[in-house]
Amino acid sequence: NICRSPIAEAVFRKLVTDEKVENKWMTDSAAVSDWNVGRSPDARALSCLRNHGIETAHKARQVTKDDFQTFDYILCMDESNLRDLKRKSNQVKDCKAKIELLGSYDPQKQLIIEDPYYGNEKDFETVYEQCVRCCKAFLEKSR
Repeated sequence: NICRSPIAEAVFRKLVTDEKVENKWMTDSAAVSDWNVGRSPDARALSCLRNHGIETAHKARQVTKDDFQTFDYILCMDESNLRDLKRKSNQVKDCKAKIELLGSYDPQKQLIIEDPYYGNEKDFETVYEQCVRCCKAFLEKSR
């Protein structure tokens, strides 16, 4: 929860703020694993966001049972996330969250948002661009 999801969270938060609908959305991001809990996003993710005029104060956290009962949507980045989240949701009574790949909203049909952690700044920019396309399309569909 230090690369892709904080980028997506920050992008979506900016979109809903720019559209003046932020009061209709509760936006957060979380990881399936507990590897980086409490950490700020990767420096390359923060740099990428700053290059686009976006700031974030996100601290990594792990998805909780409450998330499945609180959020209408849980959007994830790849098939591994999707499988893990669906498995976790099966253990939650009254799960209301619709669990989907964020990339399923991509007008360019890039279904998977690849983890840029082992890549370079260009890979973070690719994630940012995918997140912008997907978040815009998701917001448009959700109106």
